[in-house]
Amino acid sequence: MKNYTITVNGNVYDVVVEEGAGSSAAPAAAAAPKAAPKAAPKAAAPKASAGAAGSVRIEAGAAGKVFKLEKSVGQAVKRGDAVVILEAMKMEIPVVAPQDGTVASVDVAVGDSVEAGALLATLN
Repeated sequence: MKNYTITVNGNVYDVVVEEGAGSSAAPAAAAAPKAAPKAAPKAAAPKASAGAAGSVRIEAGAAGKVFKLEKSVGQAVKRGDAVVILEAMKMEIPVVAPQDGTVASVDVAVGDSVEAGALLATLN
């Protein structure tokens, strides 16, 4: 058996793979369900905010990777200003402020993988 650590969309999995003869497809198919319960995600990612600082949430509209932070905590923004730039499928997607305000928190860092709906920042 071999142990692997695999990261898929920002989720980390510890996987144990059993080596076999592989003489037919049936035993391989039967072995797959045995490995599935062993693949469990580690503790929740630190990206989850432990209490947002602002009352207005800015969330990812699509899954992707944080490409650039356009604003930082304390900066004033107007409705439509880009706060975070995500990269998905080699496209840069600006995530904009839904209203005027001040950036209260930035809950991601450049390079972080995020899912759709993930909290990126908050405004006051």
